[in-house]
Amino acid sequence: MGSGWSSEEERQPLLGPGLGPAPGTAWRSREAAAAALPAATPGLGRVYGRRWLVLLLFSLLGFAQGLVWNTWGPIQNSARQAYGFSSWDIALLVLWGPIGFLPCFAFMWLLDKRGLRITVLLTSFLMVLGAGLRCIPISDLMLKRRLIHGGQMLNGLAGPTVMNAAPFLSTTWFSADERATATAIASMLSYLGGACAFLVGPLLVPAPNGTSPLLASENSRANIKDRIETVLYAEFGLVCLLFSATLAYFPPRPPLPPSVAAASQRLSYRRSFCRLLSNLRFLMIALAYAIPLGVFAGWSGVLDLILTPVHVSQVDAGWIGFWSIVGGCVVGIAMARFADFIRGMLKLILLLLFSGATLSSTWFTLTCLNSITHLPLTTAITSL
Repeated sequence: MGSGWSSEEERQPLLGPGLGPAPGTAWRSREAAAAALPAATPGLGRVYGRRWLVLLLFSLLGFAQGLVWNTWGPIQNSARQAYGFSSWDIALLVLWGPIGFLPCFAFMWLLDKRGLRITVLLTSFLMVLGAGLRCIPISDLMLKRRLIHGGQMLNGLAGPTVMNAAPFLSTTWFSADERATATAIASMLSYLGGACAFLVGPLLVPAPNGTSPLLASENSRANIKDRIETVLYAEFGLVCLLFSATLAYFPPRPPLPPSVAAASQRLSYRRSFCRLLSNLRFLMIALAYAIPLGVFAGWSGVLDLILTPVHVSQVDAGWIGFWSIVGGCVVGIAMARFADFIRGMLKLILLLLFSGATLSSTWFTLTCLNSITHLPLTTAITSL
C-alpha cells in the first residue's frame, strides 16, 4: 500500500551492496540475514516491557535539554533588564544549541562504539554541568553572563545525542511495528521541552516595565532577577534528578534483540560515512530534514525578540511559541503511529506536513506584516 508514491529506486537501501562485513559480500535481504543468524539465539525478536522505561528516561532527557536551551528567548526582555544582555547575547544564547551540533559525528561515533548507556551518561553529565554553571551565585554581571553562556554551550553539546540517537534507541529496543512511534516520541519530547519553556519563563518571570506597563509598581530589576534565578535552580534540579535516574538504570541494550535489524552486524563507521556523503539521495533527504529544522529552531528561539517590535507582550509570545510547538509534536507522533501501520506512504505524509508548515508560515508572516489575518492572543498587532 502506498507504493505508488515512491519509485523503485527510492525504495532501495541508501547503503547498497559492498558495505557488508566482508569486502565483496553481496547485500543480503532481511530474510537471508535472519536465516544466517545462529540457531542458538532463541527468542529472536523478543521485546521487553522495560523498553518503555528506557524510552521514558531518554525522552525526559530530551525534554530537559530543550527546556534549558530555550530558557532565555521567551524572557529576553526580562533577561536584558536583569543581566544587561544585548540582542546579540540573546541570539548567541539560542545559537549555542546549533553550535553544539558541530561535534555531532564524535557523539555518533561514541554511540556506535560504546553504546547507548555511555553516550547518554556523558550527555546527561554535560547537561548537569551546563545547568549548574548558570546557577553559580556571582554579583559581577560580566562574569555571570559568561557563566550563562558557558552553561548554554555545554547544554548545546547534549543536543546531538538527545536529538539524533532516537532511531538508534528505537532499533535497539523496539520491534519494527513500533519503531517509528518510539522514534517520534523520543524526538518530539525535546521540542516539547522547548515549548514548555515558552510557558515557564513568561508566566514565572515578570516582564520589565517598558514592555508591560501594568506591572510597573512591582517588577523591579531585583525582583526579575530573583524570578529568573528561581527558574534556573528548578531546571538544575530537574537535570540532576534525570542524571541520577540514568546513572541508576539505563541498560545499553536488551538481553535479546527485538528484530533482525537490531541483531545485524554494524557496518564500518568510516566506510559508511564516506559512502553516505557521496550518495545524492541521502544528501537530499538530509537537507530536507536539516533546513526546516534549523530554520524553525532558530526562529522559535528568538520568537519574543521578533514579536517585540510589533508590540506583542512576552506572555503572548510565549503562548504563540508554546502552541506552535505542541501542535507539531502532537501531529508528528500521530503521523508516526500512522506510518507504523501503513507502509510505503512516508513520502506522501512528509509532503502533506511540509505543505501545512508552508501555509502556517505564510499565515504568520502576513500576521506580522499587516492586519489582514491575526493570531489568537495577538490583539496588539491588529490595533496597529
